[in-house]
Amino acid sequence: MKQPIYEQIIEQIIVQVLNGKLKEGDQLPSIRKLASELKVSVITTKRAYEELERTGYVHTVLGKGTFIAFQDKENMKSRQLEIITRELERLVPECKRYNIGLNELQSLVQTIYEEEDGP
Repeated sequence: MKQPIYEQIIEQIIVQVLNGKLKEGDQLPSIRKLASELKVSVITTKRAYEELERTGYVHTVLGKGTFIAFQDKENMKSRQLEIITRELERLVPECKRYNIGLNELQSLVQTIYEEEDGP
């Protein structure tokens, strides 16, 4: 099943917060501007921003815009691990279905990890 657009927006913003591309105080585009850029409805972007605010990733200042909220480093690490855990929970059953053993999977992860640039 395809992920709803508002969830894709949320996920992309959270990833940028967690990897440091968006920092505390950075201003997000207005709801209308983002909707126009992404060619989606204003309702879709509004829903994404509301969810991001509800979960503490952003805060909105009336008349000024939406900004990235303070992120506790320990909490950020926990959120990053949650994202990775969800991906592994999706991936591991696929590996089992294709008879890829744990050692083979670990070796593959190590190879990919070592090939990637940066942390």
